[in-house]
Amino acid sequence: MPITPLTPDKLRFVCDANQFEFATTADLTPRTTIIGQPRGTRAIEFGMGIQSHGYNIYALGQMGTGRATALERFLQNHAVKMLRPTDWLYVHNFQTPHQPQALELAAGEGKLFQERMGRLLADLQNELPRAFDTDSYRDAVRDMRVQFERQRDELLRQTQAQASQVGFALLNTPSGLVAGPVREGQPLTIQDVQQMTPEQQLVLEQEQLRLNEALEETLDEVRLLESQARTQVEQIDREVAAAAIKHCFTQMRGMYEGKTAVLTYLNALHDDVLNSLDTFAPTDDEDGQSPDLRRYEVNLLVNNADTEGAPVIMEMNPTYFNLFGRIEYEMINGMATTHFGNIKCGALHWANGGFLLLYAADLLKYPDAWDALKRALKSAQILVQQPNMFNENAPVLAKSLSPEPIPLHVKIVLLGNPELYYALYHRDEEFSELFKVRADFDSRMPRTPEGELAYAEFVATRCHEENLRHFDKTAVAKVVEYGARLAEEKGYLSTRFGAIADLVREASFWAGTNGRSLVTATDVAQAIEERTERNNHVEKRIQESILKNSIFIATDGEVIGQVNGLTIIDLGDYAFGQPGRITARTYMGEDGVVHIERQTEMSGPIHDKGLLTLMGYLGGTYARNQPLSLSASLTFEQNYGGIDGDSASSTELYALLSSLAELPIQQGIAVTGSVNQRGEVQPIGGVNEKIEGFFKICAARGLTGSQGVLIPASNVDELMLDEAVVTAVSANQFHIWSITTVDEGIEVLTGVPAGMRNPDGSYLEGTVHQLVQDRLLKLALDLKSFGHEGDDNEDEEKED
Repeated sequence: MPITPLTPDKLRFVCDANQFEFATTADLTPRTTIIGQPRGTRAIEFGMGIQSHGYNIYALGQMGTGRATALERFLQNHAVKMLRPTDWLYVHNFQTPHQPQALELAAGEGKLFQERMGRLLADLQNELPRAFDTDSYRDAVRDMRVQFERQRDELLRQTQAQASQVGFALLNTPSGLVAGPVREGQPLTIQDVQQMTPEQQLVLEQEQLRLNEALEETLDEVRLLESQARTQVEQIDREVAAAAIKHCFTQMRGMYEGKTAVLTYLNALHDDVLNSLDTFAPTDDEDGQSPDLRRYEVNLLVNNADTEGAPVIMEMNPTYFNLFGRIEYEMINGMATTHFGNIKCGALHWANGGFLLLYAADLLKYPDAWDALKRALKSAQILVQQPNMFNENAPVLAKSLSPEPIPLHVKIVLLGNPELYYALYHRDEEFSELFKVRADFDSRMPRTPEGELAYAEFVATRCHEENLRHFDKTAVAKVVEYGARLAEEKGYLSTRFGAIADLVREASFWAGTNGRSLVTATDVAQAIEERTERNNHVEKRIQESILKNSIFIATDGEVIGQVNGLTIIDLGDYAFGQPGRITARTYMGEDGVVHIERQTEMSGPIHDKGLLTLMGYLGGTYARNQPLSLSASLTFEQNYGGIDGDSASSTELYALLSSLAELPIQQGIAVTGSVNQRGEVQPIGGVNEKIEGFFKICAARGLTGSQGVLIPASNVDELMLDEAVVTAVSANQFHIWSITTVDEGIEVLTGVPAGMRNPDGSYLEGTVHQLVQDRLLKLALDLKSFGHEGDDNEDEEKED
């Protein structure tokens, strides 16, 4: 039964603009929910809801599906209903200064606490000097000093009296106060002592030793009195200072009643102030503040005063420091130093209490960041570390810090492709324990009325948020058709909303260029055409080479053993179909089918598999009752870059059958489709681009009405062809045939029936299979005959 070409309605889905009840997208409410991802959305909702350890989320999907934008908006809609996270501050730790203390306060209170502490410090700087600048304080200190001096002088007088009785006096020397012999009020010289008898000298030494011991006891008493006086002065200072600052701290403590950590810090600060009163003495610094006073400041690390609900943070450059923060340092007198005020927060601090979105591929570029993130999730705390721990070139710090960790309550959402997910799952043991929620984002969604309306709402959202021109319903219909083309199946729409958004922007631009305030279907079509024109330079060059016959492609006539195959060239931002000539030559021999590309190592493994499949088909079809004895060569003519894939395996088989049956193939028909050993034609990718690629060559040369493309029947639902192709098919100038078997395909290509197998294994006379089988039998018999002749010649040589 002849194969009938596909009708135009099978070649392209046409969206009916009249189904839309709106006039323009201005009538629609912008959409804030994720489109076409029920499975992924449900997984995200589950991941957001469950608070158990390890239920972070990995969102699988290909780039361009709009996952990041949609997820961020989806999370924001959920997060705004959640509680605001707390503020976090770092303050000086008076017990262990190298370990700054983390303080947690309610959202918005952190900034208030910082301001209050600033005012408290200012009050201390004002009140303390004022408290000590009073007559009562000076009188008390003077009385204490006078009393001490009186007691000291009395002790020294008594010791002086003892010394005078034996001819000694208390003398001031460079080494301090000592007892020395005197005569008439003058110290004895060395000569005076030497003139004494030994007995006198001995008495003198003993007296001096005794007096110095007494003097030392007196001086000990003086030191004790001095210490007691100093202590009393310090006590007066503390009492004066405590009285001066009491109201300041009483007021601060009252503001934070019940907040144990803050009160503990304030008490420690209070004691430190009383123990460091010299710090508040007037300074000559230009800023009027002693560096020591910095320890009383507050480092507001995270301020959630303006946050609504829980935070949703997207970190585009997830280095260690961008995630965990850093400790900055400063050079002072040539030395690198730091303090708790130099602790800076990272994305984890900002996202704490909410959600942090990261691109998995970007994160894995920084192994330190990935390992640290896993540690943070396992320990549920954020640890800020020194810069030289991750940079060997960083200066060694004169003063190091180990800030107190901050508790971590965050939901991590990793965005990545499926390949990366499976690689992490199998190679990283910790990954499956920390990312237990897998959210699959499909690249397409069913094309339903609801889905088409969702497309319209997406267009409305883009127009609203980006201040673009709104679309009328015909323009929306064109966008829906474009989505079906991207989905590569008429029953689906693409969820590559990045590409859809680009089309919306570009159509709005062309509408403006065309002087329209509203985008129409014409503008959308122009946007698609202009984008193609910007990207199809390589395609145009190849087409020019074909049209100039630099690349040999026949589009009319008949040739034995020659078929136009179709390939895809993907340049990343643009893919197009290109015809390629495939030829086969068959001849006597036992080498089987030899592919020239395989022999020259220009083919890939999938293509080589397809070649072996051809041998299986030939053997199963023609070698049941006779040997499969032949030599054949196959090649992609003018191919110099290598090939892979099996989408041309049916094309190669048609070339072989044509060569064996010596039946010509129509050159106006191109072929795509892979084949299995049973002769069934299997689906391939890029069917639209392949058809359009051949159509453009035929159209450029002039359509004859007999040209077309042979495709697998299983690819029909994927057809979303350019309107020019559909128009040509409607005019009966171009044809698309869908086939399920090689038999159907060879009939279209040669016009000769493939042939049914008879019970005895032969085929009907005059059919393709009969001609091929007869040729194979002849090749086998000829080879056998040739072999016997060679044997006879060898026997004659032996007899000679």
